[in-house]
Amino acid sequence: MSVRIVHEVPRRLRLKLGVDPHHLARAATAVRDLRGVSAVRMNAGCRALVVSYDGSADVRARILARAANPPASAPPMVQTEGSDAAPLVLSAATLVAARILPRPAAAALTYANIAPTIARGITAAIQHGLKVEVLDAIAMGLPTARGEYTTANFTRLLVELADYIESTTIERSDELLRSLLHRAPDDVWIETDDGQMLQVPFDGLKGGEHVVVSLGETIPVDGTVVRGDAYVDQSAVTGESLPIPRAPGGTALAGGIITDGRLVIRAERVGAATTTGRIARYIQDALERPAEIECVSEALADKRVGITLGSAAGVFALTRDWRRMESVFMVDYSCTVKLGTPIALKTAMFQAAKQGCLVKSGQAIELLADVDTIIFDKTGTLTHNTLQVTDVCPLNPGVDEEEALALVASLGEHTNHPIARAVVKLARQRQLAHVPHEEVNFIVGHGVEAEVDGAVIRFGSRHYLEDDENISFARQRAQVARFQAEGKSLLYAARNQKPLAMFALRDRVREETPATLARLRELGIKRIVMITGDDRAKALALGEALGLDDVFYEKQPEDKARIVAELKAAGAKVAFVGDGVNDGPALMTAHVGIAMPRAADIARATADMVLTDDRLDSLAAMVDISQSTMRLIRSNFNVAVGANSAILAAAVLGYLSPIATAALHNGTTIAVLIRSLLAGHGKPGHA
Repeated sequence: MSVRIVHEVPRRLRLKLGVDPHHLARAATAVRDLRGVSAVRMNAGCRALVVSYDGSADVRARILARAANPPASAPPMVQTEGSDAAPLVLSAATLVAARILPRPAAAALTYANIAPTIARGITAAIQHGLKVEVLDAIAMGLPTARGEYTTANFTRLLVELADYIESTTIERSDELLRSLLHRAPDDVWIETDDGQMLQVPFDGLKGGEHVVVSLGETIPVDGTVVRGDAYVDQSAVTGESLPIPRAPGGTALAGGIITDGRLVIRAERVGAATTTGRIARYIQDALERPAEIECVSEALADKRVGITLGSAAGVFALTRDWRRMESVFMVDYSCTVKLGTPIALKTAMFQAAKQGCLVKSGQAIELLADVDTIIFDKTGTLTHNTLQVTDVCPLNPGVDEEEALALVASLGEHTNHPIARAVVKLARQRQLAHVPHEEVNFIVGHGVEAEVDGAVIRFGSRHYLEDDENISFARQRAQVARFQAEGKSLLYAARNQKPLAMFALRDRVREETPATLARLRELGIKRIVMITGDDRAKALALGEALGLDDVFYEKQPEDKARIVAELKAAGAKVAFVGDGVNDGPALMTAHVGIAMPRAADIARATADMVLTDDRLDSLAAMVDISQSTMRLIRSNFNVAVGANSAILAAAVLGYLSPIATAALHNGTTIAVLIRSLLAGHGKPGHA
């Protein structure tokens, strides 16, 4: 397809594409997914893309190439109206100009300004019957016909202001969500049949090719390992806190990162067919779905159109007074519902994002405000996904705790495995000196060994030391059982053929967890529950320490959704907080699903809310914001109904002129609108 640069400034390109809208939408998605691209705006009418990027020549070249030839697997970007400020500025300028220009010019300008609204009203009346658009058209058309241009233009300005604020907050929320998506690499290395290494574009990958992934790189395909050994961090895909060993015959998932070693993977699913590709499509679908509560508010607004039209018709039938009927038309109950509710919700969504929580829909805010029970998956939510050393147990009479720690940490500095990193961190905290050693040998999936002062130091799993190296830890069985009963992970170390030390490690409880749970109770959460696969003793000990109401221990992943469903059936309003791929069913079953920022992609996709800051107190802030927002919406509704009912009664009785009615009604709408906007500037929880 042809691509022409219409305009260019540093870090920004405007491209004209000579293609049909479907191909333009695919090109927009392909360009947006490039590394270095920060934003893409599509104008289907002009067949144009506006691209913001990091300014580098390499990314610029990739943008032009992707725009010209988007991959067939790229899903089309959804066309949105965007936050174009031009109609808002034009309406404001028209309002000012109509007050200072001669009346003929003011009339022409006003008719031009309200023409789009009139056209939408006529279309809505023909195609759908009595809708809010019909009343908007009447509310602007009648004062214009009577020469009340200020009233008409001011009403138009209010509508444009609401549309602009809503579209801006939607865009910001959507961009936050898209920022969580896994971006595929631009190029990958493949191994040809004759053993040569070849770099190819990611878009050109085909099933059956052998993809080479080295240390620090992201796996770009789903497939089977054919050669190599490595540790793979799959936390972004599966939520597993520790890197897992991968060897020939093992499964590799797109999105995993090599933390140690190197793999050659036979590609079985590429592009959009991979695990992360399907999750990306799920998230895109979520972006395209309208929030249910906003649909409900629109429907409620449409129903209230009949109140105004019916009242106006009744007044005219009884009085034959056109001015009194026009006064009634100025009272629009639906304005406050139509404008105030979505803006309050979108303001809350933006406020939530600043507090570290991405909200995918207005409905989630409504549901979270009513929650009385919160269920936590333990690991990664109430606790960190990082390990800390809790016990150092020397097993050799000639070695003390600090010597054992220094030896293992000195070798562990050469690996990125989380257990080794935890040991190194403790040694650095104690400021232990580095122990010189010979070259370190890595046995991927097992452990590490090196020679120190003529002795061979090994550390790793019990399987590695006992089964592979025939070093017995039989005398430590009771101690091992005690650590395991406490839910701790174990690292074994040996010198030559004798045990040297054992290290016990466990997840750390988040520092903010106790305060967050206390704040949730202040906000009216009646029941706080934890589900874990830990054994009874460890689970109950943590539950007691945190003051939890219920603890479900020794549970399998599939038990989580069942427990959520049972609590819902008992009448509880349930929110579930999780981070693993196995939390997906529970997140979907709960009234509100909330995912942690390091959660598996599938958990983030299925959740209604995603914490973007790795702090649990963002959850308490979100509950506070949700409750405040719903109080604000209910309060706005009561204010609007009361005020507009009084105005309507006065208009029906003939006490208010059309101008006075419009001024009072618009004043009520403005008050509600400003109240909804300012809700985001206060302290969370204070509407």
